[in-house]
Amino acid sequence: MENKKEMRNWLNEFNLTHPFVIAGPCSAETEEQVLKIAHALKDSDVSVFRAGIWKPRTRPGGFEGVGEIGLKWLKKAKAETGLLMGTEVATAAHCKLALENDIDVLWVGARTTANPFAVQEIADTLAGTDKIVLIKNPVNPDMALWLGGVERLYAAGIKNLGVIHRGFSTYEKTKYRNIPEWQIAIELQNKFPDLPLIIDPSHITGNREMILEVTQEALDLNYDGMIIETHNDPDNAWSDAAQQVTPDTLKQIFKDLRVRKVSGDTDEFANKMTKLRANIDVLDANLLELLGKRMKVADEIGQVKKDNNVAILQNNRWNEIQVKMIAEGAKKGLTEEFIVRLFKDIHQESIGHQEKILNS
Repeated sequence: MENKKEMRNWLNEFNLTHPFVIAGPCSAETEEQVLKIAHALKDSDVSVFRAGIWKPRTRPGGFEGVGEIGLKWLKKAKAETGLLMGTEVATAAHCKLALENDIDVLWVGARTTANPFAVQEIADTLAGTDKIVLIKNPVNPDMALWLGGVERLYAAGIKNLGVIHRGFSTYEKTKYRNIPEWQIAIELQNKFPDLPLIIDPSHITGNREMILEVTQEALDLNYDGMIIETHNDPDNAWSDAAQQVTPDTLKQIFKDLRVRKVSGDTDEFANKMTKLRANIDVLDANLLELLGKRMKVADEIGQVKKDNNVAILQNNRWNEIQVKMIAEGAKKGLTEEFIVRLFKDIHQESIGHQEKILNS
């Protein structure tokens, strides 16, 4: 699959003056609820009304969606509001029912993206469709797996494609429900700059109070749009209550968001950026030089451990480093999350160096 300008055709056809927006409840609960929210979003920046019809649950016993009857509600909402309708599909059966009910936008969820067999089944069922088909990143931070899902759909002759960045699962406790791992989405964006990229701040944050913050971060990175869970009574929603906003709150978010220009258009801007980027290049070179020196010290440590038959991992020492670096990083305006990630990677590289020495 190669990047092509035509990948943006479906998005360009909306002829929007603002970012593309998909919004609606996590789950369709009742016909009344669906229609009430759809009407509340009708006269706004929302282009597609979303509602979960089938809800994959981690454990059995939870609310797993209303099923096929909910598609009838979406058809009625479309007829009454003119909004396009969208929902998640996870099986061939879901796809067939969605197509039969003329759902306009389908997306493959994170759990499904992680299973190439399931994605291929969906691709075969949707082969040649002119519906918009989006694919969320897999639950695990694997850009190749995410891109592989897109490629399977593309190979099936589905041209109206896009991706949704909903964050990645982690065992670590962070402020996010699913950590963004922005660099993975940026890497995909660099490979396929014309493949529409949409942020899902609801699933990244798990917290309605952070929706604006994360959406703004995405727009600052040139994302094309957003998918935001919106409910008329969020606190009493049947699923994911904490991450849903009201229609009024969503409209305020639209007002508060700032859409940036792709680039500056003055010589002064260009000159300032050239100087600052040159400074960054020098600092990056210095960082690599320092990291190289650090690894040489790690090699020496590895040799001392080998000579004395000592294990590589020293947990007490590692814990001391983390505590110290988090404190020092805070003084320099660096977040704890960044420091932890950075030094885990450095620590892993050091372990790799020492393993080579101990096993040589």
